[in-house]
Amino acid sequence: MLQATRDVRKVASLAGAQRMRTTEIYLRVDPSEKLEAMEAILPPNLRRGRFKAPDALIASLQGEP
Repeated sequence: MLQATRDVRKVASLAGAQRMRTTEIYLRVDPSEKLEAMEAILPPNLRRGRFKAPDALIASLQGEP
């Protein structure tokens, strides 16, 4: 239900729970969904992706002037 609705409140309502905490105890969130949620709130410069080192950095690491 959580994957279909993406709303814990709706899951609690459909399950007939009187308290949100009761529903949260039984929910098992997919780890990939947790990552998606975290990435949605991270600033763009901290998001996952490929790092491309600037040419100047590569040159300095190789000892080139």
